[in-house]
Amino acid sequence: MSEKFTLLMPVYRGDDAAHFTKAFSSSVTAQTRRPDEVVLVQDGPVGAALDDAILAAIDGSPVSVVHHRIAENVGLAHALSEGLARCAHDIVARMDADDISLPERFAKQVPLVESGLDLVGTGMLEFLDDVGSIVGRRVPRTDADDIARYARFHDPFSHPTVVYRRSAVEQAGGYLPLGLMEDYWLFARMIDSGAAVGNLAEPLVMYRVGAGAYARRGGRAQWASERQLQRALRSIEFTTRWQYLRNIGVRGAYRFVPEPVRRMAYRRFIAGTPA
Repeated sequence: MSEKFTLLMPVYRGDDAAHFTKAFSSSVTAQTRRPDEVVLVQDGPVGAALDDAILAAIDGSPVSVVHHRIAENVGLAHALSEGLARCAHDIVARMDADDISLPERFAKQVPLVESGLDLVGTGMLEFLDDVGSIVGRRVPRTDADDIARYARFHDPFSHPTVVYRRSAVEQAGGYLPLGLMEDYWLFARMIDSGAAVGNLAEPLVMYRVGAGAYARRGGRAQWASERQLQRALRSIEFTTRWQYLRNIGVRGAYRFVPEPVRRMAYRRFIAGTPA
């Protein structure tokens, strides 16, 4: 039996107005199975162009939109927590404000949650500003046991692609701030708490890879977040001591290699696509 579901989308001042408009329309108007409501979380003040785009999207939306404004920028984890509290339905689909959902996304994902899964992601196509410029493809693990094993080394879900049950997210403790890796920390805790998980290998989201995307995956800030994440995973015994040390070594080194090497390594060994 079909259940109603909510689309949860955060937006903040760093988002581009035109990209937001495309993300919203692709995830609402263009879907063969539309969400029953949208919760749009505005994380702090935005510029005039983005503000106009937000108001236009709400005005033209074929489904109801809850526009939750947060006075000051609080970061993704807090913004999503506030958004989840305002979702009317237990099934929640995530979307970022600069990516594109393909038309069949929710028609294919939501039934898997309705049938018993608590968390479902999909594959992604990486593109530059032109959607015709596909530069990579992320192919996730699909088997639940394989996902659980892989999660000890890397995030097995692409956050902008997931659909989940809010109750399962809450059971795992919800979104908690953790540097730049709050999504991985949440998904690890969901797996650890017994959530039923899966992925569709099919790419149902197009992920915008802007200038500096791979540069941002390196550096001291990412390394600090990495150490914090690995300590957190070890603290709940999600990883063994050996896995912790391996992750610190391998994932730590990844943060400091030159950007071209990082890009090649990510696409070949993490995203599952050719370099």
